[in-house]
Amino acid sequence: MILCAGESLIDMVPEDGAFRPLAGGSVYNTAIALGRLGEDVAYLWPISRDPFGDVLLRPLSEAGVNTDLCPRTDRLTTLALVTLIGGEARYSFYDEGSAGRMLTPQDIPALPSSIEALFAGGISLVPDPCGAAIESLIARDGDRLPVMLDPNIRPFFIADPASYRARLSRLIARADIVKLSGDDLEWMYPDMAPADAARQVLAEGPRLVLQTGGAEGARAHWAGEMIQVPAIRTTVADTIGAGDTFNAGVLASLRRQGVLSKAGLASINGAQIVAALTLGAQAAAITVSRPGANPPWSHEMPG
Repeated sequence: MILCAGESLIDMVPEDGAFRPLAGGSVYNTAIALGRLGEDVAYLWPISRDPFGDVLLRPLSEAGVNTDLCPRTDRLTTLALVTLIGGEARYSFYDEGSAGRMLTPQDIPALPSSIEALFAGGISLVPDPCGAAIESLIARDGDRLPVMLDPNIRPFFIADPASYRARLSRLIARADIVKLSGDDLEWMYPDMAPADAARQVLAEGPRLVLQTGGAEGARAHWAGEMIQVPAIRTTVADTIGAGDTFNAGVLASLRRQGVLSKAGLASINGAQIVAALTLGAQAAAITVSRPGANPPWSHEMPG
């Protein structure tokens, strides 16, 4: 199984003068997308016993995601209150002492032998103790398992930029694949062009650095020539969950091609990278064509 370790939360979305609770979180979305694509996937993150915990568990179960590694806790679920200002979403997080926030390195279980790759990222990397917990997982198991990292940087959530930059640097050095949006690269290297910044990240140790740009498609920086795959043209409902679904498509393709391993990624070729980027783009295109983070099921994907 691919293990997705990182945040799940409830987005409180404005609707008719009230708020509608929707399950969300970038790593959570990627786990569900992998499950819907028919991949064997497990999820690791504390799930509260409050009513919102059931809201989070239901889509995981429906997508066939294994939740055996998810500790249950009486701490409350993280809430992200969404407000729209001029059409732009702003977030207020209710996270102090929450189920996910209080995950500690000591809570990270030994991984079963069925785990063959790790995926981590999102806001779960930022605060402690949960950020230290995810970092400890990668430090412990990242030497034997391939690691994909998507920081999905949200500057408003980062109280100590210097500390977070240091953590990101440590994580990137251990990762095999790093996916970064244009916004991520701008935050990390504000004085560099995005392509130059992506190459700088590649120099820190990963085998692949994937650079996404929405309608501009996706690029892969690696040991060979830079590879670019165009975005799939579609009518966009919204972009919620697009990057998370792209990640799932990439991981699914790499595993189907037999290269989701340390050795496989060390010897990957251009055609294999193109196939991975293409599946990621196809899956993301379906997600953006409908409202919310609603990744495609395998029967909805191109044949």
